[in-house]
Amino acid sequence: MMGWYCSGICRALALLMLLFPLRERGCWGLNPSSGDLEKSPNSDPDPWEVLQRHKRSWVWNQFFVLEEYTGNEPLYVGKLHSDVDKGDGKVKYVLSGEGATSIFTIDENTGDIHATKRLDREAQAYYTLQAQAVDRLTNLPVEPRSEFVVKVQDINDNEPKFLDGPYLAGVPEMSPLGTMVVQVAATDADDPTYGNSARVVYSIIHGQPYFSVEPKTGVIRTALPNMDRETRDQYVLVIQAKDMVGQMGGLSGTTSVTVTLTDVNDNPPRFTHRNYQYTVLESLPVQSVVARIKAADADTGSNAEMDYRIMDSDGPGMFNITTDEDTQDGVIILLKPLDFETKSGFSLRIEATNRNIDSNFLSLGPFSDTTSVKVTVEDVNEPPVFSTPLSRMFVSEDAKVGSSIGRVSAHDPDTTNNAIRYSIDRNTDLERFFNVDALSGVISTAKALDREANSVHNLTIFAIETQDPTQIGKGISLITVQDINDNAPVFAIDYETVLCENAMPGQVIQTISAVDKDEPLNGHRFYFALAAPVAGNLNFTLRDNKDNTASILTKRGGFRRREQPVYRLPVLIVDSGSPALSSTNTLSVRVCDCDSDGVALSCGAVAYTATGLSTGALLAILGCIITLLVMVLLIVTMRRRRKEPLILEEERDIRENIVRYDDEGGGEEDTEAFDMVTLRNLNVIRDPNVRRDVTPDTPTFFHYPSTTRPSYKSLPDNVVFREFIWERLKDADVDPSAPPYDSLQTYAFEGSGSVAESLSSLESLSTDSDQNYDYLSNWGPRFKKLADLYGNSDGTSVFS
Repeated sequence: MMGWYCSGICRALALLMLLFPLRERGCWGLNPSSGDLEKSPNSDPDPWEVLQRHKRSWVWNQFFVLEEYTGNEPLYVGKLHSDVDKGDGKVKYVLSGEGATSIFTIDENTGDIHATKRLDREAQAYYTLQAQAVDRLTNLPVEPRSEFVVKVQDINDNEPKFLDGPYLAGVPEMSPLGTMVVQVAATDADDPTYGNSARVVYSIIHGQPYFSVEPKTGVIRTALPNMDRETRDQYVLVIQAKDMVGQMGGLSGTTSVTVTLTDVNDNPPRFTHRNYQYTVLESLPVQSVVARIKAADADTGSNAEMDYRIMDSDGPGMFNITTDEDTQDGVIILLKPLDFETKSGFSLRIEATNRNIDSNFLSLGPFSDTTSVKVTVEDVNEPPVFSTPLSRMFVSEDAKVGSSIGRVSAHDPDTTNNAIRYSIDRNTDLERFFNVDALSGVISTAKALDREANSVHNLTIFAIETQDPTQIGKGISLITVQDINDNAPVFAIDYETVLCENAMPGQVIQTISAVDKDEPLNGHRFYFALAAPVAGNLNFTLRDNKDNTASILTKRGGFRRREQPVYRLPVLIVDSGSPALSSTNTLSVRVCDCDSDGVALSCGAVAYTATGLSTGALLAILGCIITLLVMVLLIVTMRRRRKEPLILEEERDIRENIVRYDDEGGGEEDTEAFDMVTLRNLNVIRDPNVRRDVTPDTPTFFHYPSTTRPSYKSLPDNVVFREFIWERLKDADVDPSAPPYDSLQTYAFEGSGSVAESLSSLESLSTDSDQNYDYLSNWGPRFKKLADLYGNSDGTSVFS
């Protein structure tokens, strides 16, 4: 059997446990609810143990250790001991589980357990470990494995903390004593189940005597009644929370609580003055602000909102007062024009009343106040005023120039009563139809009027003070021009009358009406008739419908376009004016070919066309011609725009013709392929890269080392010609700077191997050789020309 030993509280608790009946169990553990022996499920049954049970003493399976141990030596936790251990060193104690070897160590010989590190209960409250006694030599267990717990015992090492602080709270002003403001709460990380380390009490350090706090709950309440926001609106409290039930040695924490007194309507409005005086000009426009007054209210927000009203006034309807919602001012507004000459002053009595009254504070009222306002009107020099701002006048459109139409009148409203002069605002009478007498104000015509052009004239009349021309009054004169019958009636529209060839006699072919620019009082009445020259015609007649319309009818049938395609019918229209006016209007009637329903198919004269191709065939031919012309134009345009490539292909011949020959040619007479005059001395070795027109950079056809470039005379004839021609051709083909057109290529030799060397006339001309060429006459007919030129001493004169 193995026993467990601990010191301190562990031993005291072990003694208490001995008061209970002891139960037998296995060596390492005790299950209080069962007296069975704990055995390893994997261990083989011992026959001796089956026949005989060992009597075990009480085994304690829980140790305690204080947190935050500050000693220099490892903290002794307890001791393990097995009955199997006879003290001969054959038994070894092994510890495993949470914190084994890192935090907790065991002496394998004695079973003493120590804590090597400081423990923090708030970090981990207990550790579960397993202990076992094993044979030192074989490492086989001599006792079953048993589990025990090391519990970290709490000490007061954490102060209370206000996790939600600092706090902001509000309470209405004038609140009664004990009104709850806010509740604060502090938490302590220590073990609430052991001792008083986590038992917190609250107290107020700063904020008395206005507020108090309940020690156990942390509820803050008002400690004084009727605190006035207008006197002080904010308080900062300091609340302390202390553990150990507030006893000495306990830890504490603090937080701040800002308490704001919220406003209530406990202050009535008050005017700062009993009387107010304001002065305004009599020219002040209507709806202008006369004055602003304000009743002071110590409250804020909706509790300071107020309404103003005019209780009494000696000018009824002259003023009104409203509340400016932003500033709570009373705004006095003018409703009617002021006139110093009529009334020079007004007295008002104004009341201001709180809009939102709290019934709990009616005893502090009344929540209204009154004041007197005197408004003084100052005189100003006013412009003249028309007796009738809008005067209506009438004039006949046939009124003669200078005829009087009416009269306007204005006066100076000031006491000085200055004289007035009148004039017309010409912006309202641009064509100057009217004049006004400057002194009398009589308006007369200045030009002939035309009602049909302008029936109403809206004139602005100026009235100007003679002593102060800046004072100008304005009046309106509305002149209506009355109509006279001065316009003859005409057709209402331009009629397009169609007469079918199959029309029957008496058929209505057109209904006409008339218009007249005049506007008689009783309306228009028009009379229609055919003009006298055609009144008795045999084709058409006119019927007046007595409703300002007339109908045109046919007298016969059988109208033919071939005979007459158009008829012109003069119609006389007479109005009912006094005197009556008339006009003759011509109605054009076209004869048309119509279908059975009277719908015109074709009108006017019949066109005579010759027999031949149909219209469709002509159009087809015209289309083909146009298409061909377009194609020709496109081809010509494309040919003109086509450009020759700058670089020719190697296989393309850049000359107009190539002549192949196996002999030296016919001398100067052979001008078919080359201009022999341009040939040069064969012995002059030229750089093949050099051209006469441009400077090419391309290599030659045959590539030779730059240091040794052979002369043409060292090569066979066929190779010389092929080399030279291909070299020049290559230069022209691949040279990007060459112009896109044929250029002169000079060939400065005729070849080698000839007995006569070069036969070039240029070479002959440019040398001073004394060679005799008489033998040329023996070479046959082909060299006859050269023999004539060089075979005698006078040959050089040919080129002189």
